[in-house]
Amino acid sequence: MYRDINTRIRAGGSDIVINNSTGGGVHGDMVKPLAGDRWEIAWEERIKGMDAGAEMCTLDATTLNLSFEGKQILMDTPLTRGRELAAGMKARGIKPEWEVFSPTHILQDTTTLIEEGWDDEPYFINLVMNVHRNFQNAMPYSPRNLQMMVDTLPKGAIFGVSGIGMSQLEANVAALLLGGHARVGLEDNLYFRHGELATNVQLTERIVRVIRELDMEVATPAEARQMMGLPRVGTPRPEFAPG
Repeated sequence: MYRDINTRIRAGGSDIVINNSTGGGVHGDMVKPLAGDRWEIAWEERIKGMDAGAEMCTLDATTLNLSFEGKQILMDTPLTRGRELAAGMKARGIKPEWEVFSPTHILQDTTTLIEEGWDDEPYFINLVMNVHRNFQNAMPYSPRNLQMMVDTLPKGAIFGVSGIGMSQLEANVAALLLGGHARVGLEDNLYFRHGELATNVQLTERIVRVIRELDMEVATPAEARQMMGLPRVGTPRPEFAPG
């Protein structure tokens, strides 16, 4: 599915940076049952995200318990699995987007794997905030909590912020003011404002207006690649091909 999406994007002439997930999902064959009426995001499905030809992949070097539609779902990523993902990405020439949900995720496995040499500067770290009602051990968004997480980043890191739900716009603005980068989209937030459903285009256009009002400018895909250290040196990525 990722390969099909990626192929269509490139066939349409877009040069955006393509980033596929290895975090998994909570539907269909992405989850499997465990004992005790619990579920797990299937590891064998998660690692498939590395083989669709993307330039970047999310790397969740974290273990979380998720609550979703009455299910308790485990995303089980001990250090050994985090290392397998990091090594797989390095071998394929994929740049990791380290996804973290709390300061401990930065200070423990993410920093450990970076110090082992599985990534190169600049390390791109995405701070996911405000999923604390559904993700155990995640952090609610506040300017103070965001500053604390930024203060724990390893030397050589750049960062983006995912503010989930109603915190999206505020978290994006705070990230920009702290020298970071913004993320918008319907995966994180369904609303443009209270009671008004959004589209991806609306959310993108609004953050572009905010960036320019702050006398900043949005990076082009080529500039973004330069800022993030792409293309990453490694085994050449497979060519996009249908099927």
